Amino acid sequence: QVQLVESGGGLVQPGGSLRISCAASRSIIGIATMAWYRQAPGKERDLVATFTSSGRTNYADSVKGRFTISRDNAKNTLYLQMNSLKPEDTALYYCYVYYGGHYWGQGTQVTVSS
Repeated sequence: QVQLVESGGGLVQPGGSLRISCAASRSIIGIATMAWYRQAPGKERDLVATFTSSGRTNYADSVKGRFTISRDNAKNTLYLQMNSLKPEDTALYYCYVYYGGHYWGQGTQVTVSS
């Protein structure tokens, strides 16, 4: 089993930056895929970015060039650096891990508003 705890969300103005984190309860070295999803009110949960153990990353078209996913194996932590934030980025952001099963964090709220 893996427990995931997100942090770092908050209120930011359009054009601003924010970095959110996801701390795992175990080593993430053996975890093949980690990802960030987001869900806006009244909408489905959408994939934002993925990071595999081989170092490959993948991004949704809506965030390419603005968001960067990374992982620190020594800290068992996944990050999402978000730059040039837009109001449409407002959502609850979830950390996801596949490790013999599907594991989700509780989410961290990101609100982009002036």
